[in-house]
Amino acid sequence: MSGSDTSGELPANGRSALRVDAQRNLEHVLRAAREVFGELGYGAPMEDVARRARVGVGTVYRRFPSKEVLVKRIAEAETARLTEQARAALQQEDEPWAALARFLRASVDSGAGRLLPPQVLGVTAQAPEGEPRVPQQRPSPDGTAPQAGGEGAGAGAESVSVGGTDAAALLDVVGQLVARARDAGSLRADVSVSDVLLVIATAAPSLPDPEQQAVASARLLDILLDGLRPHAEG
Repeated sequence: MSGSDTSGELPANGRSALRVDAQRNLEHVLRAAREVFGELGYGAPMEDVARRARVGVGTVYRRFPSKEVLVKRIAEAETARLTEQARAALQQEDEPWAALARFLRASVDSGAGRLLPPQVLGVTAQAPEGEPRVPQQRPSPDGTAPQAGGEGAGAGAESVSVGGTDAAALLDVVGQLVARARDAGSLRADVSVSDVLLVIATAAPSLPDPEQQAVASARLLDILLDGLRPHAEG
């Protein structure tokens, strides 16, 4: 007999199959997390994510050791998605209102607005004169960890921490879209970046029927866009 004992070792194709399986599971988990958090808010339990991904909850925790890590991954991805959509609108549309409307429609269609991190989405009641209203988080009842603002966030919503650079980039490019449209007279003077982000977060309702949701989203966005436009008094 010849050859060494390789018991316990996987052949190369076996290791490759495991890597493919692991990658597939990761993609399933990320897709499921985006759907579940988009529908139920960041307060949704990890078990719901695992169920939607059709994997065991242990598989989810092997890739994401805590819910906070998974939430942060999704929030960062959606913040980046929105930033790219805003940049594309800014660079490819010459007319200021067309650029802003394009960004809003693309963002609502993608559903990314429902997954914005709380510190980007919150709205201050009033801005200091001459300064844009900067989104803020609503504090938790005990005054410690911030929570997602809004009624649909769900009890026990996670505090979502996204890198300052990521959030700042989004706020900056959306701010440019808002400023251009306002300067052109095609956007109400009192509309802030916070207001625009609030539109994309609320104009994509989560309904059980996809076709009904698409129709409702388009109709709601049309109404909200009209509300952003300046209207002659009387």
